[in-house]
Amino acid sequence: MAKQDITVEVSNLLQDYLKENNLELYKIEYKKEGPEWVLRVYPDKPADASIEYVSIDECEALNRYLSEKLDETDLIERSYNLEVCSPGLDRELTKETDYIRFAGRQVEIKTYEQINGSKNFEGVLLGKDDGIVKIKNDSGETEIPSDKISKINLAVVF
Repeated sequence: MAKQDITVEVSNLLQDYLKENNLELYKIEYKKEGPEWVLRVYPDKPADASIEYVSIDECEALNRYLSEKLDETDLIERSYNLEVCSPGLDRELTKETDYIRFAGRQVEIKTYEQINGSKNFEGVLLGKDDGIVKIKNDSGETEIPSDKISKINLAVVF
């Protein structure tokens, strides 16, 4: 089965479990890392959840559930390692709704090419509108076209 088909099937296997446990799917990766294949599943909390981050216990419970389901269905023919991980404090913003959910939070942005003499930006996310990501920092407001962004993550601030 193709890699993309596996991620779709795993997503389908998880739908009821995620709904019952007030979780949603952030991302699924199925890829070869060195000599090993890895199936990595990232659950997330919905935007309206009272607790923002997925706990270790929730990852562990999902790992047990998914491991059993994968054994039952024999979906993946080759050997692989299953990992269930939180998206993390420094999660990448991947969905349009992330720009609304995390507005007002500190972000780090890397661009494909220089904009205003830099490829690295940090500031408070103001939002995204018409393909333009807006942040505010000590220099003022900066607008970055989303097609120029290689990566945008929440910044970890202590």
